[in-house]
Amino acid sequence: MLLKTRDLAQSYYMGRLTVYKFRVHTLKGEFQIPAEFHYTKEHEWVHVEGADCRIGVTDYAQNSLHEIVYVDLPKVGAKVAQMQSLGTVESVKAVADVYSPISGVVLKVNSELSDAPELVNKSPYEKGWITIIRPDDLKKDLPSLMTPEAYRDFVKKITEKK
Repeated sequence: MLLKTRDLAQSYYMGRLTVYKFRVHTLKGEFQIPAEFHYTKEHEWVHVEGADCRIGVTDYAQNSLHEIVYVDLPKVGAKVAQMQSLGTVESVKAVADVYSPISGVVLKVNSELSDAPELVNKSPYEKGWITIIRPDDLKKDLPSLMTPEAYRDFVKKITEKK
């Protein structure tokens, strides 16, 4: 459940409270950007959860794709490099690659997406996650990703161009 306030919202995420630090208001809509995540310019997110990392597509990405009808999930055990394609997200509008924000090994996939790909639209940061990866070297990979503040500015900039 999402509780709206002026610039801050709260949501229950994977058994604990996540604070949405930013909401981006643009001509194309309003997008949520959780404060604890890191982001790519291709609109993927990564959330560090102990020794592992949960990965998915951002609220902006799912909104741009519209109605998601299929998610091609990576194979458990696959070794991925940072910014290597993990699979695709298909909508009635387009097909988009999903890139890994970090290097590592795929530990788990969100098999619920096979029967309910619309979870990516409904809950991109919670129920619509795509995979969990055991990272090779977070100290190397994380600095090349965007902070929530940088991603907010990036989304504002690209939506102003359109």
